[in-house]
Amino acid sequence: MNVYVELAEALRTQRPVVLVTVIDGPGTGAKVLVTAEGERFGSLGDQTLDERVGRDALGALAAGLTGVRHYGRHGEPAQTDLTVFVESFTAPRRMIIFGAVDFAAALSQAATLLKYSVTVCDARPIFATRARFPQADEVVVDWPQRLLARVGPSLTTRDAVCVLTHDAKFDVPAIVAALDTNVGYLGVMGSRNTHRDRLERLRSVGVPPESLDRLHAPIGLDIGALTPEETAISICAEIIAERAGLDIVRPLRQLSTPIHH
Repeated sequence: MNVYVELAEALRTQRPVVLVTVIDGPGTGAKVLVTAEGERFGSLGDQTLDERVGRDALGALAAGLTGVRHYGRHGEPAQTDLTVFVESFTAPRRMIIFGAVDFAAALSQAATLLKYSVTVCDARPIFATRARFPQADEVVVDWPQRLLARVGPSLTTRDAVCVLTHDAKFDVPAIVAALDTNVGYLGVMGSRNTHRDRLERLRSVGVPPESLDRLHAPIGLDIGALTPEETAISICAEIIAERAGLDIVRPLRQLSTPIHH
């Protein structure tokens, strides 16, 4: 099947795929399309090269990355005979916010600017309304564990869950359900005292210590945030830092390393 025909169908049905194009070297212009299941359409002109590039493309697709890579003529990783452009076509990153509070309104707005598809969920219909969250892509009136039972299997390391409820009957089930997914970021709002109490509740329902280590709590980076809007920025900053693999965040003026990771 023609690469462009398959790409158009994937885009129409919102199936994640990655397109690899040789932009310099032997076979310039050759293309291969790789699906999330590893199926390949087209060729770069060498079977071994196709296999190596296909494996790397799946890694780029899983991370939602687009960029340039270099290979030898037969896919050798440390050579520069040819340069390829790897372009990932994925669904938008998802952020699920539990708790229809003022902080959720600010966070949904900030996350939208970062191109997240935002869902706000709360079991209280008086609070979870479209009028209060116009920036969100979806407002759901339901219990957290019920929503995650439906959408949890589709969450990936690119996605985020933020629990802003401040109420054990909401946040404990939400955290337990989120820990059963592959979501990349799981942040929970509350003071240190609140979080200590929450940890005890989570241990009492059988959550193991290694799972508790996944929690970002108190949520956000320490940037002196006071308002809901500033807190939303601190949360998004922590998500970006987590994605970049940064444990310590410092001003760029204090660093001598490259500014892009």
